[in-house]
Amino acid sequence: MAETDTQSRTALVTGASSGIGWELADVAAGDGYDVVLTARREERLRELADKLEKKHGVRTTVISQDLAVQNAAETLFESVQDEGLEIHTLVNNAGIPNYGDFLETDREAEQGMMQLNTVTLTELTKLFGREMSTRGDGAILNTASLAALYPIPKKAVYAATKSYVLSFSRAVAHELEDEGITVTALCPGVVETEYADRGNVDDSNTMDGITNDPRTVAKAGWDGLQNGERIVFPSTFATYGAQAVRILPRKMITKLGESTVEEGQSWI
Repeated sequence: MAETDTQSRTALVTGASSGIGWELADVAAGDGYDVVLTARREERLRELADKLEKKHGVRTTVISQDLAVQNAAETLFESVQDEGLEIHTLVNNAGIPNYGDFLETDREAEQGMMQLNTVTLTELTKLFGREMSTRGDGAILNTASLAALYPIPKKAVYAATKSYVLSFSRAVAHELEDEGITVTALCPGVVETEYADRGNVDDSNTMDGITNDPRTVAKAGWDGLQNGERIVFPSTFATYGAQAVRILPRKMITKLGESTVEEGQSWI
């Protein structure tokens, strides 16, 4: 591992093996943060760790773990403690989608998705948030989605988990503001990642519409966190999508959500 200044800050990034998480880790390292990289695919994490050490001269720590199982947050927290690391910035980026008619989708797969997208995220926020509160300093970036604002038929549970992430982030941001902790929710539309390879999303038209590149999304989220923003919509289309829910009838909003997976018009 590369040598590091003892005063440098450390960021923990979940879901760092690809996509937005990979880019968030790179952006954080570019800002001089040491990074803890977490995901299931250890080989990909070590590839990224080697790249970040050579490119940015930061210290990296790889913790390969499945966060979609019960007690995953506590296990990860203990692993970080065993490494003797103090996390200044928690990036809850790991998440998985699911697509299909609600009565037909796999129940166990949805349980894993809900565990990862909401339960593990919540527990990590509590565990690391308590340490941040004790220090009076810290930051938390939660990857939500533009889908958080839309009921989406055939992505009913996924969209609901992202709605939870957004609501949770906004509430906790308010609670922790006086504790010296910034909490930001990142709400991109569809991003060009390996997202479509999971949860039967390739059976939908999700990736046929307007997509965003993960680097742009990651940079917008990280900059928003540094600037103390509570919600970041990282593109013009995401901003427009967020405004639409304020003026459209509720039924039309659901219809619009449906169109994003049925008609190849996706931007959520």
